[in-house]
Amino acid sequence: MSEIQITKENIIDEVIRCPQPVLLDFYADWCGPCRMLGPVIAEIAKERSDIKVGKINVDEQPELAARFQVAGIPTLAVIRNGKMENRVTGYRPKSQIEQLL
Repeated sequence: MSEIQITKENIIDEVIRCPQPVLLDFYADWCGPCRMLGPVIAEIAKERSDIKVGKINVDEQPELAARFQVAGIPTLAVIRNGKMENRVTGYRPKSQIEQLL
């Protein structure tokens, strides 16, 4: 499965009501660590059919960044049953991201 761009218009259907766990990647195009993390997130999205992977550009969706209290990027959040279960900020290797799930 590929990554889905999450916006305030689709967050309810794609994340909050999603029956499977959702890994959210909060990022910005200008952020170096975010760019390093991007290929890792894309790889996880392709390999894992049991989760949904969403990306939220904090510059384009500041309301969502505020809603999830994102103060630094990159931030990864795991949402299950509409609630945040885990969250980490900063670059993480693939193995650590998979442990979050």
